[in-house]
Amino acid sequence: MAEISKETADIRQLGIDPHRWYVVARSGEVKARPVGVVLWDQPIVLFRDGGGKINALEDRCPHRQVKLSHGSAIADSLECVYHGWRFDRDGNCVFIPYLQDNQKLPDCQIKTYPVRESDGLIWLFPGEKEPAVEPMAIPEWEHLNYIATVSTIRVRSHYSFLVENLMDMYHGHLHRDWQAWTDAKLENIVETGDRVDAHYNAQSYYKIDKIWSISQLFFPALRRLHPEPLTVSYIYPHWVSTLGKDFKIYCLICPVSLTETRAYLIHFTSLHAFRRLHKLPIPFRRFVKNRLFGSAQKLLDGLVEQDVKMIEEEQQAYQKNPGRRGWELNPAIAAVRRSIRNHGFSA
Repeated sequence: MAEISKETADIRQLGIDPHRWYVVARSGEVKARPVGVVLWDQPIVLFRDGGGKINALEDRCPHRQVKLSHGSAIADSLECVYHGWRFDRDGNCVFIPYLQDNQKLPDCQIKTYPVRESDGLIWLFPGEKEPAVEPMAIPEWEHLNYIATVSTIRVRSHYSFLVENLMDMYHGHLHRDWQAWTDAKLENIVETGDRVDAHYNAQSYYKIDKIWSISQLFFPALRRLHPEPLTVSYIYPHWVSTLGKDFKIYCLICPVSLTETRAYLIHFTSLHAFRRLHKLPIPFRRFVKNRLFGSAQKLLDGLVEQDVKMIEEEQQAYQKNPGRRGWELNPAIAAVRRSIRNHGFSA
């Protein structure tokens, strides 16, 4: 990958920085059978060895170039469905069922990837160097005071369109029937290293400890607004948002290609306001946390559906006329574009 001019780069043509960790799947998506994923045009197969540990190899059998993800995980190796060749977690060919006594196993090692499993997610490092950074921490995943909901975003667009959508809180107009806040106003932007923080002030009408307040989402006439700080942060290559003390959202981005992006949106609702709950036994609190997992699914999926439609239209408009200038008034978008250019490589 060749680095290009940061000042003149068309961000819709920029590839990813390979020296970062990307989420390529949820833990529950990789069970007994191998799973094929794609990260920036790199086909990768994920599989669990005999101990349940996750492994990642290039999704290609060097024999006939078919996908290893069509095969099976056998003990600590991955077997190709075509001829039964097996490869260990280091990418070495370790078995061929019809190998003759006078033949040796071929030296046809396939590429391996550093991979980690944490917070219910599978993280992969596509770079050639040893990882110098850590995957993004998500402490709320295990914390008993947070209830999680996960939605997968699949959008036919360059990843930069999704990032801009996430950083631009002025598009709340689109979600007025789905989200618990309105009327965002940008207060300031802070750019430091790999990070862009945009601080908004919003008007919320939802109180976590007032169950009845959810009705305001469906009946606008009942809404009683109160101010809440709203912060959205692009911490390359991922995104985090907080609304007051009650809500936190992560968007973990997996760019598939120039025109396709997958992402995992994780919404956390805090239970900090329920003081009595904190005094109950930990097993019961864990039961409550697990039982309420996905409680905001319909809400989150509704937001995603609306955003995907708009983002795909942006991509289509760009492809039809790449040189057409779009008028942009939100300085948070300019800051995000600078960050993408600073990390981008030619596709």
